[in-house]
Amino acid sequence: MAKNGFKVMDSDMHVMEPPDLWQRYIDPSFAKRAPVGLTRDFRDLGVQVDGKILPIPRLPGNPALAQYRQETLKEKYGDAAARNFDGLSQVMAMDKEGIDVALLFPTRGLFVLGIDGLDPDFAAAIARAYNDWLYDFTKASPRRMYGVAMVAPHEVGAAVEETRRTVEELGFKGIFMRPNHVSDRRWSDPYYDPLWEECQRLNVPVGFHEAGRVYLPQPVMAQFSPTFSMFNTLGFPLANMLACADMIYGGVLERFSRLKVAFLEGNCSWLPWLLWRMGEYAETTGKAEYPELKLKPIEYFQRQCYGSIECDEITAKHLPEFGLEDNIVFSTDYPHLDVKYPHAVESFLKLPFPDATKRKYLWDNCAKLYNFLG
Repeated sequence: MAKNGFKVMDSDMHVMEPPDLWQRYIDPSFAKRAPVGLTRDFRDLGVQVDGKILPIPRLPGNPALAQYRQETLKEKYGDAAARNFDGLSQVMAMDKEGIDVALLFPTRGLFVLGIDGLDPDFAAAIARAYNDWLYDFTKASPRRMYGVAMVAPHEVGAAVEETRRTVEELGFKGIFMRPNHVSDRRWSDPYYDPLWEECQRLNVPVGFHEAGRVYLPQPVMAQFSPTFSMFNTLGFPLANMLACADMIYGGVLERFSRLKVAFLEGNCSWLPWLLWRMGEYAETTGKAEYPELKLKPIEYFQRQCYGSIECDEITAKHLPEFGLEDNIVFSTDYPHLDVKYPHAVESFLKLPFPDATKRKYLWDNCAKLYNFLG
């Protein structure tokens, strides 16, 4: 396709799952507990799991925000909604935006595992059902749409098994999890080492992807971020920062030197500052606290990690100065509220980056992240 001469790979395009996905796809032994997608309004992204509504509703509601959301969503996505956001509508959206290849992430699925203490077998069944549905969804254009698997971190053995199944049997290109901790375990806890080892063996990335408020620890506390605007402004990048610092300081990238990790939907302009600040402490107290680290934090990131740029993120223009030009991937975030669809690629191409940099962000780096090379 090529948009103005640039091939485009979307590192983080979303699907809009049907409300009855889990009723249709979950293991029959969990049928009575199957999550239920909500249909309270146009393009509702809510889901009910074990009696809890996710994302956690904001009380009291804001009628002005609700009206704005509905008007904006209907204007942007009315055509896709008319097809119930099916696979063909996804391809049509890709054509409209100018996307050649897309890696697919969920919408309701970003919340469905957001309960601490969820029964691990149930959590694994939820993930497996979503992945089976997504595999069927991509059949609308299997050479342009690729799945990124949901894995449930509630039990690492099941997560390893599902990672292997989705990559080897379904052809998925990576796995994702929310950056929010489950069962009070940091991502650098050796408990998760079998998962990182399997991803390294399979040469697929781990994508950390934050979303709205759930029943898991989140660095931006709801009581101090009462509005949608404030929570999204702070919550998405801060959750990614926490996961990034843990994966580096906690030695995951030292133990698994070929593991690829992406921090998605939280901007990327924070990377130089965070990695610089981490480096300051790595040189002082870090020598006593993390003696096993052989590289500087920014060197680990350059070797193994990726951040995601928004289509109009002008503040990202300084990334090459810090040696991060090969670590940035592009995403549209379709079909969510606060996006520039169908003008995301067009907006990105207006940024004052050299063409060589644009090609890296739009295609080359993403192809490297998701192993489309050779």
